[in-house]
Amino acid sequence: MRYLLVITLLLGAGLGAILESGAADVFLEATRPDFQKIPIAVLGFRDGQLPDNPGSRLTQVLKDDLRRSLIFSVTDPAKLGLTLDGAYGAQNVLFKQAVDNGIAVLVWGQVAARQPDLVLDGLIYDGVKQEAIASKRYVGAPPVLRQMAHRLADELVYRYTGEPGIAKTKIAFVSEQGGSRELYVMDYDGYGPRQVTADGFLSLMPRWSLDRRHIVFTTYRSRTKQDIDAIELATGKRATLVSMPGLNITPAFSPDGTDLAFASSNEGNAEIYKLSLRTKTLTRLTVNNGGDLSPAWAPSGRELAFVSDRGGSPQIYLMSVDGSNVRRLTFEGDHNAAPAWSPRGNWIAYVCRGQDRQYKLCLISPDGQKRIQITSGQGVDDSPSWSPDGRHLVFSSTAEGKSHIYMINSDGTDLERLTSGGVHHSAPAWSPA
Repeated sequence: MRYLLVITLLLGAGLGAILESGAADVFLEATRPDFQKIPIAVLGFRDGQLPDNPGSRLTQVLKDDLRRSLIFSVTDPAKLGLTLDGAYGAQNVLFKQAVDNGIAVLVWGQVAARQPDLVLDGLIYDGVKQEAIASKRYVGAPPVLRQMAHRLADELVYRYTGEPGIAKTKIAFVSEQGGSRELYVMDYDGYGPRQVTADGFLSLMPRWSLDRRHIVFTTYRSRTKQDIDAIELATGKRATLVSMPGLNITPAFSPDGTDLAFASSNEGNAEIYKLSLRTKTLTRLTVNNGGDLSPAWAPSGRELAFVSDRGGSPQIYLMSVDGSNVRRLTFEGDHNAAPAWSPRGNWIAYVCRGQDRQYKLCLISPDGQKRIQITSGQGVDDSPSWSPDGRHLVFSSTAEGKSHIYMINSDGTDLERLTSGGVHHSAPAWSPA
């Protein structure tokens, strides 16, 4: 991950304009141990006489997004005596005071009504350059006010890292409400869950397509078969991709979206298959007396991690994309499952069970040389899925009794519960950026 050192020259200095980068960018590795978060303060959003205080809500959503980005260190400007005087434009005295207090970036703006929409104008001031570096305007209906804040947060992450943020991403998951388990999609911070399927039975194991338009999942819609379907989120249109006899489970799109890996008991024993979505060619990748399932693609698309009990207990294995070069990756513990390869390729997250007999989340490097456990405590932790920036994971856990969805940093810090209500939430899948 890279930190954009702010030497970029930006066109125009008028605060009302949208400024664009016009010079070369310089990046520093932000994943280095000595990387220091960028101090930032959100001064607030003026909202006049609009009902429901949209400015306050915007401020809080933006602060939370920036905190979760792990790029910025969010400072409370009030504690430093930094307050806007109500004006929208530049306030040089205030900016100098902020910079003197170590603030590198300031954000503020206003929300106004333009019936039937709201207009958000956000301004970004860079303390190093000592000038406003961007002005962004977002227009939308009142229900998408949070999305405007997410977009502004991602704009900040992109400007200072050169990489997409995660504030606009989504999480698909399984929820039981009313006796059936259906697919839902919510914002990355748990806001606005929306039901996707309504089969009245079981829809399980969702995974996103690269373009975020489709979700593949195992469906029991027929009650007698376990097919793998794809559903288009915008229209609800469905297509059955796999309908072989036996179980058809744990689908996963390849990184380029051209292949689908999955497990099937079509020939009696659970094996890993690869389906070309272009030619419909089906290739069996594993041949073994043990059960093989849960394929997870490496970001390169050249390898797969999967679970097999061929050695007597469920363990993580790796193989090349053609099924060759199979080797065992995990040796510690008697139950290791549900692998998820990180977007940067340097870690594989999985469910591990150690001597304490608790199912927790572990990370292991693909060469097996490094292994760390990142969750602890009571309850079963399951189904890890990486954020597209590789800094977070979502997973399900029964730590509080009922199964809920949680977010955690990849170093095991900042655990945050995302779901509420219902009787069961599980199998989260984080969307691409």
